Amino acid sequence: MAAASRTPSRWGEIALLCAICLFCVFPFYWMVTTSLKTQVVALQSPPAWLFTPTLQNYIDVLVEDRMGFALMNSMIVSVSTTALAVCLGCPAAYALARFEFRGKTDLWFWFITNRFVSPVVLAFPVFMIARETGLRDTHIALILMYLTFTLPIVIWICTDQFRSIPYDLDEAAQLEGASQWRIFRSICLPLAMPGVAVSAILSFIFAWNELLFAYILAPKAAKTAPAMAVTFMEGYSVPYGKIMATSTLIVIPVLIFALLASKHLVRGLTMGAVK
Repeated sequence: MAAASRTPSRWGEIALLCAICLFCVFPFYWMVTTSLKTQVVALQSPPAWLFTPTLQNYIDVLVEDRMGFALMNSMIVSVSTTALAVCLGCPAAYALARFEFRGKTDLWFWFITNRFVSPVVLAFPVFMIARETGLRDTHIALILMYLTFTLPIVIWICTDQFRSIPYDLDEAAQLEGASQWRIFRSICLPLAMPGVAVSAILSFIFAWNELLFAYILAPKAAKTAPAMAVTFMEGYSVPYGKIMATSTLIVIPVLIFALLASKHLVRGLTMGAVK
């Protein structure tokens, strides 16, 4: 009787999960299918659920609109930003988690509050600095700018990850004659990889999707994919197929990167859930 009474509840949970999955996946389905439609089919009302797919939108954005060039710029900037943020943020997070020094609380507060600043407030000063230093429309300008909001993310997540590692491991390694750098590199960093993976994925996503600074700092030579996508919406014409094709191309690298790090991602997102 108890098993039979739980059956309706079980089916209700399955139905709810299916509805949530459908709600989350449907925008991606609509984006991909619209990218395979012509402009006439995309504007049909009611929507055309059955149609002959075409790759013309992808050909147009990759060949005529040089979206491949913009995607390469986005990849260079995002990968470089993520690598620098992780390489600089992990040692800083380890120091904040393991050592006591003067001004530690203030430094930690400064890192966290960097995320509170509105990007719009910084847009004009950053534009003027980049123009005066000759860095406008270069990858370096975007990488340095993106580090200002990806580095605090890495430090924030990795500091909590390093704090969760027992300090007894450090003391045991010191008794064996290991240096502090060896302890960080060989013991603490491998154990903190879930947090490092989460921070790297978030840094890559934020750098890859960023639009405001990419639009004002890289108008031509270093133009990124999100900034390129905005140029399609001009005047009274809205090429939905090209916009959706561009959106699909922008989403694919993020999905691949997240899938490659999914093992560490799940562990990092659930760290601290069970004591």
